[in-house]
Amino acid sequence: MSQDRLIKLQCASCKRINYWSSKNKKLVERKIELKKFCNWCRAQKPHKEAKK
Repeated sequence: MSQDRLIKLQCASCKRINYWSSKNKKLVERKIELKKFCNWCRAQKPHKEAKK
Protein backbone atom coordinates (compact mmCIF):
# COMPACT_ATOMS: atom_id res chain seq x y z
CA MET A 1 0.00 0.00 0.00
CA SER A 2 1.41 3.35 -1.04
CA GLN A 3 1.80 6.24 1.43
CA ASP A 4 0.07 8.79 -0.80
CA ARG A 5 -3.16 6.78 -0.82
CA LEU A 6 -3.57 6.59 2.97
CA ILE A 7 -6.24 8.80 4.52
CA LYS A 8 -7.25 9.42 8.13
CA LEU A 9 -10.87 9.06 9.21
CA GLN A 10 -11.87 11.43 12.01
CA CYS A 11 -15.03 11.24 14.15
CA ALA A 12 -17.39 14.10 13.38
CA SER A 13 -18.43 14.66 17.00
CA CYS A 14 -15.29 14.12 19.15
CA LYS A 15 -12.72 14.88 16.37
CA ARG A 16 -10.50 11.89 17.24
CA ILE A 17 -8.73 9.94 14.51
CA ASN A 18 -9.96 6.36 14.84
CA TYR A 19 -9.36 4.74 11.47
CA TRP A 20 -6.90 4.74 8.57
CA SER A 21 -8.04 3.81 5.09
CA SER A 22 -6.90 4.11 1.50
CA LYS A 23 -8.54 5.50 -1.59
CA ASN A 24 -7.76 5.92 -5.25
CA LYS A 25 -7.31 9.68 -5.51
CA LYS A 26 -7.56 9.63 -9.31
CA LEU A 27 -11.06 8.13 -9.28
CA VAL A 28 -12.45 9.57 -6.03
CA GLU A 29 -12.00 13.34 -5.82
CA ARG A 30 -14.48 14.14 -3.04
CA LYS A 31 -13.82 13.62 0.67
CA ILE A 32 -14.96 10.28 2.02
CA GLU A 33 -17.52 10.08 4.84
CA LEU A 34 -18.34 6.72 6.42
CA LYS A 35 -20.44 5.68 9.39
CA LYS A 36 -18.06 3.87 11.76
CA PHE A 37 -17.97 2.93 15.44
CA CYS A 38 -16.18 5.43 17.68
CA ASN A 39 -14.65 3.94 20.84
CA TRP A 40 -14.71 7.29 22.69
CA CYS A 41 -18.34 8.17 21.83
CA ARG A 42 -19.36 4.50 22.19
CA ALA A 43 -21.72 4.78 19.21
CA GLN A 44 -21.79 4.69 15.42
CA LYS A 45 -20.95 8.18 14.21
CA PRO A 46 -20.04 9.65 10.82
CA HIS A 47 -16.28 9.69 10.22
CA LYS A 48 -14.92 12.20 7.72
CA GLU A 49 -11.63 12.29 5.89
CA ALA A 50 -9.14 14.46 7.79
CA LYS A 51 -6.17 16.49 6.59
CA LYS A 52 -2.75 14.84 6.67
